[in-house]
Amino acid sequence: MDSFSDIFNNHVLVVALIACFTAQGLKAIIELVRHRKLNLRVMVETGGMPSAHSALVTALACGMGQTLGWSSPIFAATAVFSVIVMYDAAGVRQAAGKQAKVLNQIIDELFQEKPEIREDRLKELLGHTPFQVIAGSILGAMISCLAAPAY
Repeated sequence: MDSFSDIFNNHVLVVALIACFTAQGLKAIIELVRHRKLNLRVMVETGGMPSAHSALVTALACGMGQTLGWSSPIFAATAVFSVIVMYDAAGVRQAAGKQAKVLNQIIDELFQEKPEIREDRLKELLGHTPFQVIAGSILGAMISCLAAPAY
């Protein structure tokens, strides 16, 4: 690589990042519509609608398929990688978020009578629902298809 700026000539990477940032931006818009309040914090938090992870990895896999061929080993590797990331987002991370919610409830109940004991709350919104993952994946695929002429 001649220079760091060559990274921006990697159209597959740029399109995947655009898909990720678009999903993060949509989270703020969806929050605004749902709660009638602008909450830019959702753009840097995990979880929420749509899944930015899913948009990123799906756009990456689609970009690899569009540039190197749908039967290429690189497309196969990125497709498998995408499925693992999306499974993790909807499965493992969502389960961890549910566990955090229960632990927060236990801490609240145990330490309610002892205000001198204060534990930090665990982050509860870690993962995604399957619908959020699918929506992110569709968004990533659409952005990759729209960007196909750039490849």
